[in-house]
Amino acid sequence: MTGILFDLRKYSIHDGPGIRTSFFLKGCPLSCAWCHNPEGLSSGKELVFHPDRCLGSADCGACLEACPRGSAGPVLEPGTSEGAASANSAACTVCGLCVAACPAEARQVSGFGLSVEDALARAREDEPFYDGSGGGVTFTGGEPFSQPGFLLECLAAFGAGGLRTAVDTCGYAPSGIVETAAAMTDLFLYDLKLMDSREHERWTGVPNDRILEILRLLAARGSSIWVRIPLIPGVNDTEENLETAAEFLSALDFSRGFGRAGERSVQILPYHDSARRKYALRGLDYPFDASRPERTRPEEACEYFRRRGIPVRIGG
Repeated sequence: MTGILFDLRKYSIHDGPGIRTSFFLKGCPLSCAWCHNPEGLSSGKELVFHPDRCLGSADCGACLEACPRGSAGPVLEPGTSEGAASANSAACTVCGLCVAACPAEARQVSGFGLSVEDALARAREDEPFYDGSGGGVTFTGGEPFSQPGFLLECLAAFGAGGLRTAVDTCGYAPSGIVETAAAMTDLFLYDLKLMDSREHERWTGVPNDRILEILRLLAARGSSIWVRIPLIPGVNDTEENLETAAEFLSALDFSRGFGRAGERSVQILPYHDSARRKYALRGLDYPFDASRPERTRPEEACEYFRRRGIPVRIGG
């Protein structure tokens, strides 16, 4: 079984407890306007173009010569500062020939295959750091459940190898697959963006019914869950949304900080637009209006959960 990843990050301290190895899987059923990992949205490989490195068609042109379609995606034309085409235009098949030909490394392919065996071997390299910090392995993305076969095989292999695992998910996945994963997972990092289903669909492309259902399912079976709420200015930072989220989680044993068998807590993630450059490298405009006014600061958002006795902190 082979998965398609866009990143593999060692010594991570933001994707679960302790020091971790994070595997970023490609593909996501949501299209959040503020997505900070646009390279994880598509399930396939993508061409990434760095215009600041490009020597231009007049001085180089190696990519155009290498491209079997004669387009090579983006390339700087004389007298311009922007690529002549989208990094993932219809003509581009992401064959990688232009990447190999470019002497300035202005081109990259985002997406690579990794087998379960190789993933386990990479995680084993960091095992000494897990033992001392309480860390382990995190599967994130994108959405890990977009590649269920690869994810489940990894969880089985890593668990058999004695490695602690976490799954970072938006919860938009079939309940049967989630339950199978839950039996092999030590922790879920669970995104909770908006409580109103219509607003959720407006901003992410899908309603939240299934997401709330899966969260109830995991809570009922006693899973350890860290709910992560990205605080997006002008979107979900309202009193109504935060109060509704706190009420919902309080009913799922979050007010005690634990379930039948697992830890429960909330993390408020402050908004940032650091992904803006990632969109530009793919020939895309950043889809979110970053100038929207902030209605609730992160520390204020925490109070909605503290009032109900729910463990909460700022940051992941």
